[in-house]
Amino acid sequence: MSELMFGAICFVVLALCLIIRLIKGPTAADRAISADCIDILADMALILYALYTGRGIFLDIALVTAILGFIGTVIIARYLEGRL
Repeated sequence: MSELMFGAICFVVLALCLIIRLIKGPTAADRAISADCIDILADMALILYALYTGRGIFLDIALVTAILGFIGTVIIARYLEGRL
């Protein structure tokens, strides 16, 4: 197993650990932050997997999910501030 696959597997394991915070988070802000972190780690795992396999489609998927994750984080932040 190459270093890229090992890194991708580590990112997935870290994302699975964040699911606990997503479920148990005491506040909505904790849940929003953990969801954003899961999105970032999943994107990084996709990028490493794309480098490992040499297929560019995974880079496109990572870019789209990163953009959607950012938009979702902004919407959640505005809702929690009360401006939405």
